[in-house]
Amino acid sequence: MADPTELMLADLSQRYADMNVSNAFLRLYVSDARFGRAFASLHERLNEHFESINDRAETTKHYWAENSRQMLALAREVNDFLHSLKHAGLEVHLARSYTAAMKSCQSWLVRSGGSTVPDDFEQIEIIKYAPVFSRPDTEIKLKKSAERNQLQLIGEGSYAKVFSFIDTDYGIKFALKRANKDLGERDLYRFRKEFEILKELSFPYIVQVFQFDENRNEYKMEFCESTLRNYIKRRNNQLPFSSRKRIALQFLYGINYIHSKDLLHRDVSLQNVLVKTFDGGAVLVKLSDFGLAKDRKSEYTRTRTEMRGTIRDPLLVSFKEYDVCNEIYAIGWVLSYIFTGREALMSQKNAPSQIVRKCTAHDVADRYQSVREIIGDVEKLEATPTITDAPA
Repeated sequence: MADPTELMLADLSQRYADMNVSNAFLRLYVSDARFGRAFASLHERLNEHFESINDRAETTKHYWAENSRQMLALAREVNDFLHSLKHAGLEVHLARSYTAAMKSCQSWLVRSGGSTVPDDFEQIEIIKYAPVFSRPDTEIKLKKSAERNQLQLIGEGSYAKVFSFIDTDYGIKFALKRANKDLGERDLYRFRKEFEILKELSFPYIVQVFQFDENRNEYKMEFCESTLRNYIKRRNNQLPFSSRKRIALQFLYGINYIHSKDLLHRDVSLQNVLVKTFDGGAVLVKLSDFGLAKDRKSEYTRTRTEMRGTIRDPLLVSFKEYDVCNEIYAIGWVLSYIFTGREALMSQKNAPSQIVRKCTAHDVADRYQSVREIIGDVEKLEATPTITDAPA
């Protein structure tokens, strides 16, 4: 005989199976295979109403009749959903701020004629990048230290500053990237888009990001000790070719991965390749700074987007026309630095120089057509080739 509780849970889950829910909310609940879509649907619809109510509170102070009825129905749906789960023995919590916001709205929303937003209405804080539904039975609560983390400035650019700090909850050093306060709307959009792109990428040679703070316009990311430029510069006289080859391949694997995702980095440089070091001399190369990254499948590029990037292909006339061949030009410069430690293109006749020259050929038809081709040639390099370019 079928278990009535299990039948009820199956019906609850199935109710949301065909609902249209955006990936922005689905990704917040991927750990809950059964009810993640339901949580995401409720979260998304609550946000839509809360954002509209916030806006109307600042303008007309009137919330439309149909929207008022929908919000009241949604509040009832949320409460019924949570009650049903609790009845089945599953404890689910809705964030306190959202519980309070729903209760507050129910006190003044009416079903006909529209609703007047109270004069003492307080703006609802919208949660976009964290789940508002949680299941204590499937989660672990981490102890949060009362200590305030001290930030140390480790990098500064035109658009953002990068700090390091020790997370006392884990005893691990993280980096924090914070948009400059005077950033314009277009560059702030790029900053947020960078986080979203990196959040979707998962690969050993791409820097990891963890959490975006909408109020501060900053996000946490894994800490890397050095840029590629500084790492090689400090060790250039002692760095064996075998290490340079490994670094070059990790760098290429990272670029090849993002190209496989139909992304172009568009700002490959010695500063935007980071190095994570480990005991015993082991290193991991990490691609970072995806603020100019573009989906190759997209035809859209802002017409006012100016030419940017530290290493710029002289054959590139318009940033809108940027493609793999232009990325390969920048790759050639980075490979040249990896193999020589000099910020000038290799000019000798050895195998590494031939690879660099093919990357940076004056005729794009003579260049590599894909990063995979470059990887094949670098993998074939001998362990100890003769490199006559003098180190810096």
